[in-house]
Amino acid sequence: MANSRNQSSLNPPMGECRIPARTCGPLGVWDQADPNVTTLLGDTPGSLGCNDYAGLGLLPQSSTPMLSCFCVASDGVPLAKAVRADSTAVADRKLAGEFSVSTEAINLLKAVETLRLKPYDDQTSTNIKNWVEGATIGYGHLIKKGDWDRYKDGITETCASDLFNGDLGPFVATVRSSITAKVTQNEFDALVILAYNIGSPAFSESSVVQLVNDPKAKTGYKDLESAWKAWDKSQGKVMKGLENRRQCEWNIYTQAIYQRW
Repeated sequence: MANSRNQSSLNPPMGECRIPARTCGPLGVWDQADPNVTTLLGDTPGSLGCNDYAGLGLLPQSSTPMLSCFCVASDGVPLAKAVRADSTAVADRKLAGEFSVSTEAINLLKAVETLRLKPYDDQTSTNIKNWVEGATIGYGHLIKKGDWDRYKDGITETCASDLFNGDLGPFVATVRSSITAKVTQNEFDALVILAYNIGSPAFSESSVVQLVNDPKAKTGYKDLESAWKAWDKSQGKVMKGLENRRQCEWNIYTQAIYQRW
């Protein structure tokens, strides 16, 4: 599969998109080690544990805990409702660097992941007692071999949320550094969700970023919506799951409607 970073228009070739190579859900991010494979948290640096996410831009500007309000089904999976952001916040345009990810966006992302408090094999989704390649815990956090002892006996839901926030942090930073135009909270959220799925390098060099920063930029697409929804293919084939995800992100970006795909 061609590397999108080499395309002159800085778009996914023919709308190419790297979809998650995961069995536990539709979320994933680009693995820098292999541009042809998508694995969750592939470009998350370092070993992140409980409370390691402080300072990564995930905490709201107020003192109210951002993860305190979401419903959990009997199987432990958060349930996201369709939420429209406050109209005053939507109208408030600021530089991307001034935003943190909203509670609505966090809850939406967590709702489409499977919360697992015991280590499991990412490929088989079965619990494990010993480390394997693809060992995973929480909301899709990949366990490095050196961190196995920390997680082998399981974690709490609070710790799982901390890990998730730490994993999301680099993508928040990517959006902040890539977007120079003023945006609203919902636009920022949608951009973070997109970056989380396609990966930081692909996002930074995409026509989406170009068109957000300059609507008159010359790209291979007629408008921002076309550029955004071009990330709907894997190996040249349109994937329904990616179509749904892109539409969800576009609804957030344009209407501030947070509803899972």
